[in-house]
Amino acid sequence: MAVLPASAETLESALARAYGANPALNAQRASVRATDENVARAKSGYRPRINATADAGALFEEFESPARPVLGGVNPNSTTVTRTAPRGVGVQVDQTLFNGFQTSNSVRQAESSVMSARETLRNNEQNTLFNAVTAYMNVLRDTAILNLQRNNVEVIDEQLRQTRDRFEVGEVTRTDVAQAESRLALARSQASLAEANLRTSIATYRQVIGVEPRQLAPGRPVDRLLPRTLEAALQIGLKEHPAIHAALHGVDVAELQVRITEGELAPQLGLTGTFARRYDSQIPGDERTAASVVARLTVPIYQGGDVHARTRQDKETVGQRRLEADSVRDQVRAAVISSWGQLEAARAQIIAAQAQVDASETALNGVREEARVGQRTTLDVLNAQQELLNARVNLITAQRDRVVASYAVVQSTGRLSSRSIGLNVEQYSPKLHYDQVKDLWFGLTTPEGK
Repeated sequence: MAVLPASAETLESALARAYGANPALNAQRASVRATDENVARAKSGYRPRINATADAGALFEEFESPARPVLGGVNPNSTTVTRTAPRGVGVQVDQTLFNGFQTSNSVRQAESSVMSARETLRNNEQNTLFNAVTAYMNVLRDTAILNLQRNNVEVIDEQLRQTRDRFEVGEVTRTDVAQAESRLALARSQASLAEANLRTSIATYRQVIGVEPRQLAPGRPVDRLLPRTLEAALQIGLKEHPAIHAALHGVDVAELQVRITEGELAPQLGLTGTFARRYDSQIPGDERTAASVVARLTVPIYQGGDVHARTRQDKETVGQRRLEADSVRDQVRAAVISSWGQLEAARAQIIAAQAQVDASETALNGVREEARVGQRTTLDVLNAQQELLNARVNLITAQRDRVVASYAVVQSTGRLSSRSIGLNVEQYSPKLHYDQVKDLWFGLTTPEGK
């Protein structure tokens, strides 16, 4: 057992980093918070609309009266000039009393949208954690493979040196030297490819987890969360997977949209109250006050077929959402079966690869001994070394696949979360922000429920 440095990164700590700092996951959380505001917007339909007005101006009027005869004489021309500053203030209050239940259905629709967004967030959290596991294990795999390839270069380089020495004394031919040189070139090429693969994995690790990988500890499969059988995994996945719940909430949103559109065909009843005060409206110094309360009933008769067309359109959308929910169920089922098969295959591959490594080591030792007494050629030794290298690479890959496949099964059942795997993080609760904004009547500052 290796003693790890105190500062070594573990798989759990890497997942905790991804949970807290992954940009894509945090962007989805912000999207959920934005969706929360739809509830407050929908509830505004219950509340009055209040508007205040004010105006001021200047008015100049000049009236000329022509001369006209009167009893006993003639009235001369006269001019009357009036200068006023008409102004006023007013308040209008509009309150909807009935609108075909559009407001109540809009509130329910917004709440269903919030629930759908939360399930989508939960699914994205699963995907982010699984991507982090994959990135972590890929770095471990590619680091181990690069070390094997570099060691293979050193071994073949030493083999080439010994072959050249034996060629100098006439024990082997020039063909043996050429074979060793060819195999060394191949080994260097494979080492370069392994280094490039590792750089790619490191870049992906940085993208998903947010930091450069340093001193990674071995990863372990999450067997404690695995269902006992494939049938149990299918039942859990079809019942708990967040993608299915998000799709079902999407069906609810579409059905409520039908009711909202149909509500436009219902009578609309509203109440309007006004209060106004005017100054200098007709003569200088006059004041007038007016107040009114008016109930208004609007009965839709015909809108050119627009509302009917949109209602039919919304009903087709409901059918689409239901088919999409069925498609998501099929996707979850396929993912569970696929990941379960990959897990079983990885377990079998580890056993087979370990047996292959043991047999290849024994074979290589035997071929080397036989080559010393002239019963094997240089090519035989090189082939045996390559077989051992391939066996070790297969074992490393199978061990990586075993860990990733275990997380894939948990993800496909919908149970891969920071809470289920016990990450040492502050759990993000979308409900906190929702409770802060759902009943707000005013305010421009966003709450701190992040």
